[in-house]
Amino acid sequence: MSNPKIWLQKARKKRLEQGHPWIYASEIDRLEGEAQPGGLVDVVTHQGRYLATGYWNPKSQITVRVVSYKPIQAMDAEFFKSRLLDCRNHRRRFVADADCRLVYGEADFLPGLVVDRFGGVLVVQLLTLGMDGRRDELIEALVEVFRPQGIYERSDVSVRALEGLEERTGVLYGECPVVIEIEENGLKLEVDIVEGQKTGYFFDQRENRAAIKPLMTGWGSRSGIRLADRATAQAGGAEALSESGSSAGELVPVNSNGKIVTFPYWDGASVLECFAHTGSFTLHACKYGAKKVTCLDVSEHAIETAKRNVVRNGFEDRVEFVVADAFDYLRSQVKAIDERKLRGGGGIDTSKKMEGPAGRTWDVVILDPPAFAKSKSAVPGACRGYKDINLQGMKLVNDGGYLVTASCSYHMRPELFLETIQEAAADAGKLLRLVEWRAAGKDHPQLLGVNEGHYLKFAIFEVRSK
Repeated sequence: MSNPKIWLQKARKKRLEQGHPWIYASEIDRLEGEAQPGGLVDVVTHQGRYLATGYWNPKSQITVRVVSYKPIQAMDAEFFKSRLLDCRNHRRRFVADADCRLVYGEADFLPGLVVDRFGGVLVVQLLTLGMDGRRDELIEALVEVFRPQGIYERSDVSVRALEGLEERTGVLYGECPVVIEIEENGLKLEVDIVEGQKTGYFFDQRENRAAIKPLMTGWGSRSGIRLADRATAQAGGAEALSESGSSAGELVPVNSNGKIVTFPYWDGASVLECFAHTGSFTLHACKYGAKKVTCLDVSEHAIETAKRNVVRNGFEDRVEFVVADAFDYLRSQVKAIDERKLRGGGGIDTSKKMEGPAGRTWDVVILDPPAFAKSKSAVPGACRGYKDINLQGMKLVNDGGYLVTASCSYHMRPELFLETIQEAAADAGKLLRLVEWRAAGKDHPQLLGVNEGHYLKFAIFEVRSK
């Protein structure tokens, strides 16, 4: 028994042949046979040559989403088990942590499905009619392949409306505690699967968070701290050694006065994390040796979670928390720095006390904002937002320090993101040297030909003044 057929127009762009799994209504010439909404259809060229099989939804502009490039008759439990085993094998090969994204929609050849694992619980999002209608088969396969203690649904996303679906949340299987402790890069974090953003946590930055490790140490010399022989230092005649020091004795850090420095993180960076959410970059900064971290988010609820995460990992002595709008906070610090410069140059009445913040700077500033451009029409406004936040952020980086910046807006293309940051640098009088350019982690694989999956941009820049 064959599936109904979708005949494609002759004049269409051959996106499907180039690996893109979406077929828009405007590309379809006709439907042959009787197809049920959410049911499978075979896709053929205008000449009748088979291309793929996908599920069909006449209410959506993305009318067909491809699930196979070979004819199949059903998306049953066996179909899902086979695909989920492939997903499991990929993560076992490339992702060290058990807690990760297990299924990433189209890139895992399961369009409309997202599955994250938090401890023993799977959190799923069913984004399309074709997936939503196979809920039972999917749950059966998830249980057999991953053996979870529970499965929780977080299909409370607006894109379901485009598929003619209502938002849904709730337990689908087993027991699902609201708050779950997970592990990422050796750190413990809590995840709220019911009230947390999206599925509860953003796994896509896992490798990027680890990429900040080299930035966190090597700063002691800026404070005049050097390594010296302990015996010499204790005798009051500390003589700083070169990095290849040849003393046979124990090396200890000493300050410019020759006194031994006892603070264990004397060589660490001062770090500002903006848009911290629950403090994931803050935790990594502390793990890798940061001296002091300022953890900032506009949400008091998120900061309370970040505080618990910091305590959970034993970093509370090195982290300060700020509840504030990141744009306002950065601008106020920059304004205070500018005012201090004016005072120093005699350009302002110094008899009046400075109001507001003292104007701080950091060795490393981390900017990981939410998406500023959720549609193509929002791109101009997003460019202004990204330019502003990066302009202010790089002004607060100590000379020779680092700006860590990201964008998760798909519509903000990589070239445009870099161009926007370059414009910000020019206005700030800074020179940027690109140290690292990254995308989402290996549990978020990317299909060539599917630009929609290439949404995350992550960069580390060295910042120098002109």
